[in-house]
Amino acid sequence: MAEQATQVEEDDEGLPRNLVAQVIEAVDARDGAALAALLSPLHAADIADLLEQIDQRDRNGLLALWTGGMDGDILSELGDDLREEVIDRLGPRELAEAVRDLESDDVVDLVEDLDRDQQDQVLDALAAGDRLVVEKALAYPDESAGRLMQMEVVRAPSHWTVGEAIDYLRASDDLPEQFYHVILVDPRMKPVGYVTLGRLLGTPRSIHLTELMEDSFRTFRVDQDEADVAYAFNQYHLISAPVVDEDDRLVGVITIDDAMIVLDEEHEEDILRLAGVDEESSLTDRVMATTRRRFPWLAVNLVTAILASMVISLFEDVIAALVALAVLMPIVASMGGNAGTQSLTVAVRSIATRDLTGANVWRVIRREVLVGLINGMAFAVVMGLVGYLWFGQPLLGLVIALAMVINLVVAGLAGTAIPVVLERLGVDPALASGAFVTTVTDVVGFFAFLGLAAVILL
Repeated sequence: MAEQATQVEEDDEGLPRNLVAQVIEAVDARDGAALAALLSPLHAADIADLLEQIDQRDRNGLLALWTGGMDGDILSELGDDLREEVIDRLGPRELAEAVRDLESDDVVDLVEDLDRDQQDQVLDALAAGDRLVVEKALAYPDESAGRLMQMEVVRAPSHWTVGEAIDYLRASDDLPEQFYHVILVDPRMKPVGYVTLGRLLGTPRSIHLTELMEDSFRTFRVDQDEADVAYAFNQYHLISAPVVDEDDRLVGVITIDDAMIVLDEEHEEDILRLAGVDEESSLTDRVMATTRRRFPWLAVNLVTAILASMVISLFEDVIAALVALAVLMPIVASMGGNAGTQSLTVAVRSIATRDLTGANVWRVIRREVLVGLINGMAFAVVMGLVGYLWFGQPLLGLVIALAMVINLVVAGLAGTAIPVVLERLGVDPALASGAFVTTVTDVVGFFAFLGLAAVILL
């Protein structure tokens, strides 16, 4: 086991392939020392990944053996459902040890999605002052800057010099574990600017702090949406930014690590919703929970499939007269669906990053339609030849070629326009666009192909 632990320690690229098997072996053998040797060198995020990869029985055995090993950083890395399960397994003393050294924003992130009983468990584990800070943060709206910020702030009066600020920092024993700026405030506690630690340490002591203020300075209101905060951090390359209350007084600070977590969550949510999967889904979900989350989306897809089938039923006589149509019509719908998904994905991503706006929407739609036209004509030539060579009917090749052009043009239009329209109506385009685009491309594809066949071939 000692050799195995050494191998784990030397591998810093995530979880080694054999680590999960080694951990399960140690759990089955009830070998606490070997388990600690395997887990101790790992980063908190890697331990969280490991807990998600093993089943509930092994997880319970691990937590029973690895007493005192669980800390707040690991809990912060776990998904919501698994976090609740792990907290239920920890005793009050072990939970108190785990959350004691976390910053206030990390504790808020840890408890905000827990049920009331588990929230009380964590809050009871905090010192009175820390509990008050966390409860104050929880009073702010969900997904707001107030929930995202940490209240441990390094601030200094705006009239101070570099020397006074450095002396203050050296004398302080309650500074945050990590911080990037010293925030300058006026006598009313309103932030007026900030100074990076690099400039502070590299400037003579006699210089006033106001001479070192960064141009990137901006503030956020406590009730501002966290998605807007994350966008601003990404757009303006912020490292940290102060948060103010309704009177513009400093109440906290948001740092880049928290903003980027929100940005990642927004992107992950969009990807999952495009596939019709609930954003809370994870590999540790139980069968029934996963079934309940996926059932509504599948029901919507069933309705759209029935609609497409109704279009096909309008042309039963045409299909009966020429069976080759039944062989070829899925190709037209499939190509349109894929082209629509391509345009849809680009559009939803651009809306999320705010690159697609009213100023350029028509240019983007025009581009997607032209792309669909060019691709449609290229594949029309291919499918025209396939239709002719396969079935020996030149007009059949013409029909599928024309239907291909029509459906790919419509796919480009629908894939871009539908997310834009839904977003204007206040509907999440990532959640609803897929069903609409698929329906449009299926209906148009079948109608164009079978309708042209009825006109040209019969």
